[in-house]
Amino acid sequence: MWEAVEAYLGEVARSRSPLTHRTYSQAMARFLEVLSDRGLPPAQTPIGDLSPEWMAWFIEALQDYAVATERLYLTALSGFYEYVAAEGWAPVNLPAVRQLRRRRSRREATRLPPFPREEIERVLQAVHQAASTPTDDLQERLRTLRDRALLFTLADTGLRVSEACGLTRGHLDWREARAIVLGKGGQEAVVRFSERSLRYLRTYLAARAEMDGAQGRPLSSLPLFARHDKGAGKRILPLSPRSAEKIVERWVVAALGPGARGTITPHTFRHYFVTVVLRASGGNIRLAQELARHRSITTTQRYTHLSDDELDRGYHRIFNEGEEGK
Repeated sequence: MWEAVEAYLGEVARSRSPLTHRTYSQAMARFLEVLSDRGLPPAQTPIGDLSPEWMAWFIEALQDYAVATERLYLTALSGFYEYVAAEGWAPVNLPAVRQLRRRRSRREATRLPPFPREEIERVLQAVHQAASTPTDDLQERLRTLRDRALLFTLADTGLRVSEACGLTRGHLDWREARAIVLGKGGQEAVVRFSERSLRYLRTYLAARAEMDGAQGRPLSSLPLFARHDKGAGKRILPLSPRSAEKIVERWVVAALGPGARGTITPHTFRHYFVTVVLRASGGNIRLAQELARHRSITTTQRYTHLSDDELDRGYHRIFNEGEEGK
């Protein structure tokens, strides 16, 4: 079992993101603990003994976890069962495993997407103001210009943070104001850029033009968003999704205070984008779905409650008109 889990996690590391690998590693570590508690030490238990019943044990052990965490961990374990079956290491009854998971796992209650619109716009205003303030520190100026370009790009394109960090200068078609990105499932998609996001990108890239030119590489191959820290030095290295998360956190704290830490993440900007599209288009859900690149329109429909201004006006007309002045 131990060796099989290590092989599985190695495959995950090669084919998935570092964040996914970390989550799956945590899930499988918990799974091995469950086996140990059941008298099946992973280092001695043959992989051929793998049983659907172990999925049931794992589900039972996750009852005190958040439903979202349970779902992630069960996805990791389901992938392990499929991996073992594909390798031919055990006669795995995959339909039984799937049925156990479906019947015994908890369902997460539907939650409305977070949409702190005013707070996000305060963050955008804070980074814009900072980027417009002159400074003699070149590295600090590069960081601030990059941060502004990044945050406005996230807000106005609906890009996932990993997609934004994966962009190179060559991906962006300045004339058409769009880029082709590699999204979920390895699917290519067209993403459109606003005039202001392009303007801030141009300002940022102009500020680092000398550094870009000194790399000895085609400009088109250089990352659109680069690191500007001591570790990078004068090299143009791509910004990692984790670093982008820290950038968002830094500006959230700067604009809203320490108490707002963790309330807005890069993905919150994607929620912002979808809802802005819905509100500005009069609730055109198909347009929002296409621009956000949601595979299912059901995902987009979760945002419609936030864009229906007629509900707000109707409620006010029914309950508040006639009350004013009383």
